[in-house]
Amino acid sequence: MICPKGRSMRKFLVVLDDSRECLNAMRFAAMRAANTGGGVTILSIIAPDEFNHWMGVADIMRAEARERIEAHFEVFAKWMRDRQKIEPELVIREGEAYEQILGQIQEDGDIGVLVLGAAAGKGGPGPLVTAMSRNAGSLPVPITIVPEDLSKDRLEAIT
Repeated sequence: MICPKGRSMRKFLVVLDDSRECLNAMRFAAMRAANTGGGVTILSIIAPDEFNHWMGVADIMRAEARERIEAHFEVFAKWMRDRQKIEPELVIREGEAYEQILGQIQEDGDIGVLVLGAAAGKGGPGPLVTAMSRNAGSLPVPITIVPEDLSKDRLEAIT
């Protein structure tokens, strides 16, 4: 993808999961992309342990997981298209989250920023933010961590 100035378009990589904090990360990524001429790649990861106990029905469970992900993605994609004029890309990978995020960043040279949502509860920011932050010094792209409790108005103001 090429920006008007001839440079590669920067894409924001955001992780889609079932967490509440995912919502603000999606909003932030879409708003930043819209305001900077970038794109959004939404990555959803199917954990390998989802299928370990059900070997006989693993393919059915995998297909159902993909359907759930695609339905969830469509909600965010519609908002991004309607409100931010961004056409997000969905990538579904299977494996451990940390390795799959790194793999996606390494395979897609247009990804310039990883966007993660941080939980606001007493349990800390969440396992993904904790793992990625612990290794932030060796990541090939910067991380933007978006607080779960950040208001829509504040998100608009900072993007």
